[in-house]
Amino acid sequence: MTVPSNEQLETFPNPAPERQYMVEIVCPEFASMCPKTGQPDFGTLTFTYIPKDTCVELKSLKLYLQSYRDQGVFYEKAVNEILDHFVSACQPHWCQLVGAFTARGGITTSVTCTYEAK
Repeated sequence: MTVPSNEQLETFPNPAPERQYMVEIVCPEFASMCPKTGQPDFGTLTFTYIPKDTCVELKSLKLYLQSYRDQGVFYEKAVNEILDHFVSACQPHWCQLVGAFTARGGITTSVTCTYEAK
């Protein structure tokens, strides 16, 4: 079982570092496990970021997110940890991550966290 790590995320040089622009990445197939029941949790992760010197490479992001499939983790921890790893890997000017999770027992949950470089 692979434990998620920022080292799994690859980057490439920002092709337009002289301009601030937003990149939105939607990952509609995020899966993890409920740490209390062991049942699968599913959600959509939406990354919106303003790159600085580098951009995240999408295949590495996909493989990184797949490493959560067998992790027992609460939504709040997963979204905050994923944002921390993303920021550590590509050091953006700004990033927001929204995790919108499917209904479980009639309840849906969305977790939003934001990073802004100082």
